[in-house]
Amino acid sequence: MSAGFKCKQFFVGHDQCAMKVGTDGLLLGAWASLSNSSVLAAGATLLDIGTGSGLISLMLAQRAPDATVHAIELDANAASQAAANFQQSPFRDRLHLLKGDILTYQPAERYALIVSNPPFFENALLGTDGRRNQARHTASLPLPLLLDKVGQLLAASGSFALILPHAGAAAFSSLAVAKGWFISASCTVLSRAGNAPIRRLIQLQRTPCETLQQQLVIHNETGSYSAQYRALLRDFYLNF
Repeated sequence: MSAGFKCKQFFVGHDQCAMKVGTDGLLLGAWASLSNSSVLAAGATLLDIGTGSGLISLMLAQRAPDATVHAIELDANAASQAAANFQQSPFRDRLHLLKGDILTYQPAERYALIVSNPPFFENALLGTDGRRNQARHTASLPLPLLLDKVGQLLAASGSFALILPHAGAAAFSSLAVAKGWFISASCTVLSRAGNAPIRRLIQLQRTPCETLQQQLVIHNETGSYSAQYRALLRDFYLNF
């Protein structure tokens, strides 16, 4: 078995991926709201943009047992590994890998839920690994273009969930609101209570709504995972 991450219902190989399985993907895959009835309905189709190893797609397939999940990935090696991970999972019949660029993707259907753990480093020093730069830096997928593309692909009643560094989340949220989106949920993520926030989970929709404000602390004072984090990831972590 290749190097990777073992969940309760599936394994995620990631040795061929520029970005390995990490906390950001796990948080988004578990946190993204499926409360919209159309997401859980038989025949619903979800989209994971920049799937990498396929982790978030696999998590969504587990959480939405009647839905089909499309996963798009630009990097050839990551796309190949995600496809292999899908085939080895119990959800293989509901997972479909699309190799290509989301900005040129033109499907006939519209999606009930779109998720993305996007490249989010802006104006940062690039490393020597081109694949890792592509996975991490917004030059490969600028957030305004991602938001516009999601608007084209999302069903009228659908929603869009993503994770961003806390430092850039306010500017992105303002951009989204200016473009006619509404924020249904916003979760500030802290490594430990009292520390500065590190991430923000955001869910957007096209129809007016109240914003659910949340906070998630990953570690408790002893450094082990908090009860809150354990509750969120209980269906996936082997030892939770």
